[in-house]
Amino acid sequence: MTGLRERLEDYLRLRRSLGHQMAEAAWLLPDFVAFMDERGQSTVTIQAALAWVRRREDEVVTTVSPRRVTAVRGFARYLSGIDADTEIPPMGLVPYRLRWRPPFLYSDADIAALLAAAEAIGPPFRAATYRTLLGLLAASGLRIGEALSLDGDDIDWAQGVLLVRESKFGKSRLVPLHDSVMRVLREYDVLRRETTPRPIDPAFFISRTSRRVIYAVVSSTFRQLVAAAGIGAGASHPPRLHDLRHSFAVRTLLHWYRTEDNVQAKIPSLSTYLGHREPAHTYWYLSAAPELLALAAARREGIGKAAHS
Repeated sequence: MTGLRERLEDYLRLRRSLGHQMAEAAWLLPDFVAFMDERGQSTVTIQAALAWVRRREDEVVTTVSPRRVTAVRGFARYLSGIDADTEIPPMGLVPYRLRWRPPFLYSDADIAALLAAAEAIGPPFRAATYRTLLGLLAASGLRIGEALSLDGDDIDWAQGVLLVRESKFGKSRLVPLHDSVMRVLREYDVLRRETTPRPIDPAFFISRTSRRVIYAVVSSTFRQLVAAAGIGAGASHPPRLHDLRHSFAVRTLLHWYRTEDNVQAKIPSLSTYLGHREPAHTYWYLSAAPELLALAAARREGIGKAAHS
């Protein structure tokens, strides 16, 4: 491991021992360390932190950008006691500006093409890892950080349930999965145990180095797969990894509006399933797809007419 990677593990271990959850830092900082490795840089500087934020946000400042800076600030404060040349990024390094970006909504054909591209990317185990990981994201709506943080022991094979530990807001939750999804996970688990009987990390998704698959590598590979599959060519908003989660939520709501009588009563359950802080965040999806917005409006209009009849 690099010096920064070792120090990150020490930093997270120390902070957790002091009672801090560190869920968001554990999600963001491995990508920062990988970025520093790519640059061949072992000392954190303000310039490096800003370059990382800009690179990961594609030059667009979003609500995630200040959180990235906050995560690096905490890590840099820790490192400053080890490396005197460490620079601590100041608060306000990037402005907080809420910008709504319409999600790219994957069709069933898009997802099939993405999984087919994953099947063809190389050695069988690597192909299986990406096919299973991307399939899980599409079928469950998990955040990519949650999927990569899964350990083998977090899967209840008998009940068909995942334990998502300390996700984005520091909360754990149980995520039940369809039998077909569990079957694919089990097939990957068998292959994983055969290929890597003694992995270095306890992760469910393992790289060819026997370690946990990291976001920086997944993100780069995902872009290659999307390009190879021709997904979103010419789209005003190119497909992102996180849009698999958005697509899952929209598909679920569309199904409910087409088949259920009382969608409003079910939205809190979707909010819990997705790990949203509150149901209000789930209602955001009503504006994500024109068809969904039209169905919701028609449902409200029908309820209004019934109330006045």
